[in-house]
Amino acid sequence: MVQYLSPPLDLSFAALADATRRGIIDQLGRGDASITSLADKFQMTLTGMKKHVQVLERAGLVVTQKIGRVRTCKLGERGLKAEAEWIEAHRKLFEARFEALDDIISEIKREGRDD
Repeated sequence: MVQYLSPPLDLSFAALADATRRGIIDQLGRGDASITSLADKFQMTLTGMKKHVQVLERAGLVVTQKIGRVRTCKLGERGLKAEAEWIEAHRKLFEARFEALDDIISEIKREGRDD
């Protein structure tokens, strides 16, 4: 099997594959939040939320800072630019292939009418 080496994208897409982690990103888009408040919002244990936040942090999507007893989470500065570029490149590829398929289907239909 062919393996493509793009660790940052692999980490990001793996992190974003989970609905809870996407929800955390959405929540942090509204403002910084403590792990405790995120756990309350998503109705999960602190341990469970910490694990989700660690995955997002490893991917560079979230950064945390501990002040006293409170660990605050915020969106990472790198954003999703590389991921958006990868998706856009592949969207264009699929779009071109579907347009080519549409052309073939139209040609077949025209040939069918000419017979």
